[in-house]
Amino acid sequence: MSLVKWLEQGLSLGQIGAIVDRHPSTVAYWLTKHGLVANGHQRHSARGGIPRDELEALVRTGDTLVVIAERFGVSTTTIRHRIKRYGLPRPHAVRRNDVTSALEQGRRTLLRECGQHGWTVYVIESSGRARCRKCRMERVAQWRRRAKARLVEEAGGKCKACGYDRCPAALHFHHLEPAEKAFALSLRGVTRSMKALRAEAAKCVLLCANCHAEVEVGALEI
Repeated sequence: MSLVKWLEQGLSLGQIGAIVDRHPSTVAYWLTKHGLVANGHQRHSARGGIPRDELEALVRTGDTLVVIAERFGVSTTTIRHRIKRYGLPRPHAVRRNDVTSALEQGRRTLLRECGQHGWTVYVIESSGRARCRKCRMERVAQWRRRAKARLVEEAGGKCKACGYDRCPAALHFHHLEPAEKAFALSLRGVTRSMKALRAEAAKCVLLCANCHAEVEVGALEI
């Protein structure tokens, strides 16, 4: 790893930053992430073992106080005190400024580090809050599965034609009157409120995939 080599050569954060064309605080963040210690660490550390450069690197990424405290193994109160003592911006202010800057540039996305997915794209929602795109997608998928399972259970939990009940994913909602269909109740379509979903499910009969196919081609009548 180049970082290890440069540290062994005695290079400072500023010197490494010049090599990779990055701010020293970014280099400090990389060192912290990989469990490495900057040269001159003790000299630049305040009492309590929290180097300014490393703390600034984490603050600049927009990490929360809780996340930063966990990385240093201290309390959030300690981190809040050090941030104030070093004259650093508060993490929430950094996050807010990132969002404001992106919106001013006409962008609805920005790059941040997610605790689960690492550095990734964040989407700025209408509320002004930025959320990891991958986390959003995972939460939507989880909501769809929960909503589908709840609707299936409320509809009897089994195919009305043959009684199949082994896998909810194989159960479909068949609209009895196609003209009354407002939207599909497929797994991908289950993103509306439960009130709207229940109202639509009331127009349907629960069928397994096989029976549903037979109904669609006229081989089975409900």
